[in-house]
Parts: sequence; structure tokens; C-alpha cells
Amino acid sequence: MGPVQMAALGTGFTCLMTAAGAAVVFFFKKEIAPVFQRVFLGFAAGVMTAASVWSLLLPAIDRAVEQGQSGWVQAAGGFLLGALFLVSLDALRPLVVRRQLESGQRRTALLVLAITLHNIPEGMAVGLACALAASSQDAGQAAGAAALALGIGLQNFPEGAAIALPLRREGASRLKSFAGGALSGAVEPLGGILAVLAAGWVEPLMPWLLSFAAGAMVYVVAQELIPEARRDETSRAGTWGVLLGFVIMMVMDVALG
Repeated sequence: MGPVQMAALGTGFTCLMTAAGAAVVFFFKKEIAPVFQRVFLGFAAGVMTAASVWSLLLPAIDRAVEQGQSGWVQAAGGFLLGALFLVSLDALRPLVVRRQLESGQRRTALLVLAITLHNIPEGMAVGLACALAASSQDAGQAAGAAALALGIGLQNFPEGAAIALPLRREGASRLKSFAGGALSGAVEPLGGILAVLAAGWVEPLMPWLLSFAAGAMVYVVAQELIPEARRDETSRAGTWGVLLGFVIMMVMDVALG
């Protein structure tokens, strides 16, 4: 199997795992109660915060150091650029759409965008690892690529749910909520294959791309998710959702490398 085919296989698996996570929305047959809505928003915030650290910022620093760079410059610079990118999009939104989105729709749109952006460099990382394994024919590299695809695939499961459940909360049908979560992972095969085809210039940019996605995700968490999850100050449901999402994502990231 050639490098492109291997990249497509590895990133195809991670994409399917995102879809599997989004499928949890089908288990909710009735309207989601407000307390569970806050839990789901908090859960999404926790997942995104942990993923920003262990899936994006730390790998960005490691890759930059491997390239002989400082690490912190790329991580901090990309992080701030990612946050500024979403700030700019949010500011330009009234010029792009003719009607103002309701606050919930605006929040969910930013959530979908942030997780989708985060999936692009992850897909690139898996695609490059699989392509390298296919080219070298080395058993050790093949095992490493498989482990990376498995780890990111399992991490994608809660991320798919983190999109689908808030979409359902905002009134989307179960099918549309599932489609939104599943499609956020569809960029991984695209990113992986493009990274293989343009490996010469993509690899040096990976520290910036990873930290860029982290900045976008943390912006959404701080600006939209946590304030909404904590809107009812008499309830700690949203707080427990944040803690649960963070712990689950942290354990998966660390345990799966």
C-alpha cells in the first residue's frame, strides 16, 4: 500500500471515530433538560481545554524543538494567532450574514469551527506518520503510526459528541446534529492526504498549525462555553461537566500517547 493510501486509511479511521462520537445524539429521544444542557456545554469545554494542551500545544512544542527551534515562540505565536482568527471572524460575521444569529447559534457555530480547525493538523500528523511508515517498510514505524491513529481516533470520540450534543441543544434534529459532529472529522482525511502530497513545506509549519488550533479552541471555551455552562449560578452542573470532560480527555491523551 502506497503512502497516500496509508494516509487515507489512518485518517479515515479517525474520521469514523468522530462520527461514532457524534452518534451518541441518537440516544436522546426527548428534549434535553436544561441541567443536562449545561453539563454537555461544560463537557465540551473540558474536552477542548484538555485537547488544546495535550493534543495540540505540547506536540507543537515537541515538534518545534525537534526542528531545532525554541518551541515556546511557535506555541505562543500560533496560539495567539488562532484566538485572533476567531475574534476576527466573529467581528466580521455581521458583514457576511444578513441576519444576526441568536446567541446559541453563534456559540455553536464557533464551537464547530474551532473543533474542525483542530482536526486539520491532527489529520496532517496522522497522515504524515502513516505515509512515513508506508515508505520505510519499518515495523517499528508502522506500529507507531498505528498507535497514533488509534490514539487520536479514540480522542475524537468525545469531540464528536462535544459538537453533536450542543447542536441538538440548540434545536437541530438528531440527524443534523449527528451530521455536524461527523463532518467536523471529515477534514482529517483531507488534511492528511494534502500533508502527504505537500510534505516538504507542511512539516515545518506543523508547530504553528497545532498551536493555532489550540488558540481557536481556548477562545471558544473562554468566550462562549464556560460562561453559558455557568449561567445558572445556583447549579454546579456545568462545572462538573467541565471537570468530567477535561479528565476524560486528559486520561485518553496521556494513556494513549
